[in-house]
Amino acid sequence: MAHPNPEPLRIDVEHPVPELQFRTIHGYRRAFRIAGSGPVVLLIHGVGDNSMSWEPVHAHLARRFTVIAPDLLGHGKSDKPRADYSVAAYANGIRDLLSVLGTDRVTVVGHSLGGGVAMQFAYQFPQMVDRLMLVGAGGVTKDVNIALRFASLPVGGEALALLRLPLVLPVLQGLGRLIGPVLSSTGIGRDIPNLLRILAELPEPTASRAFTRTLRAVVDWRGQVVTMLDRCYLAEPIPVQLVWGDKDPVIPVEHAHMVHAAMPGSRLEIFPGSAHFPHHDDPARFINLVGDFIDSTAPAEHDQETLRELLRKGSTAHAIESSDEMEARILVLGALEHDERSAT
Repeated sequence: MAHPNPEPLRIDVEHPVPELQFRTIHGYRRAFRIAGSGPVVLLIHGVGDNSMSWEPVHAHLARRFTVIAPDLLGHGKSDKPRADYSVAAYANGIRDLLSVLGTDRVTVVGHSLGGGVAMQFAYQFPQMVDRLMLVGAGGVTKDVNIALRFASLPVGGEALALLRLPLVLPVLQGLGRLIGPVLSSTGIGRDIPNLLRILAELPEPTASRAFTRTLRAVVDWRGQVVTMLDRCYLAEPIPVQLVWGDKDPVIPVEHAHMVHAAMPGSRLEIFPGSAHFPHHDDPARFINLVGDFIDSTAPAEHDQETLRELLRKGSTAHAIESSDEMEARILVLGALEHDERSAT
């Protein structure tokens, strides 16, 4: 169903949460939030989430930058068609939205699934990427929380349907609020408010179907089915900042060290006590980190000949030789040997 494109584009930095705006692309309505002026920062949320994931940091970052946070297709207030929800398709959708908005270059910040999308975006459209920030990013290796493995199964989809029954969601929310303080020192406890926020969006049938399609594109019963490790070396010309919580129960912090080893020259920032949402656990530190990263690095300059030589030269296995994290190097080499490759 086609939706009219509202005009004009409104940019408001005074409101604490920029209001949703919409553009119709390929016949589907895409929701996004935009605020600020200056260099463009693109914020990509995780699976089942939406642009409100960035509520603690969006308006503050918009004091210095133009900040765009989309609802990925199948999420939030964007349309939820029966469609391709792979990371490659999401990267295409991001490209199209930025083009419609007249934006050619961005610093990409991706959280969880959004980190995998950000890396894929940099792989597919390197000429559009100034910098890359991966926050608790998915797509490093197979290891992932068992709850996501379960949710990817057919029975997982049926379990989501139970959320539509009366009282099921309120009971789960009540239990979450009850046990949250008890588990506050753990990663799961820190993440409960965000997990409940995401869960509240899933009872709607099209939302739960889109969630399941998205999850199954990247996770099965054995874990994550895509990996960025086999092409991390291609990010060599791009400034990269990695951000992880040391108590992340969804994507283990070991993945941060693996990506850091696989991307010589990348920066690694671990948030002590933080779980899967470091931008919620310590937004002030996160905001400062984004600003410092942009201030202290020059935008990447895409050169096709450099890319050609990197592809000819080879793999991440050769690139990690300069890493001083021996344990992480061993884990990367093991993952490259035994994990499935992205093959895209």
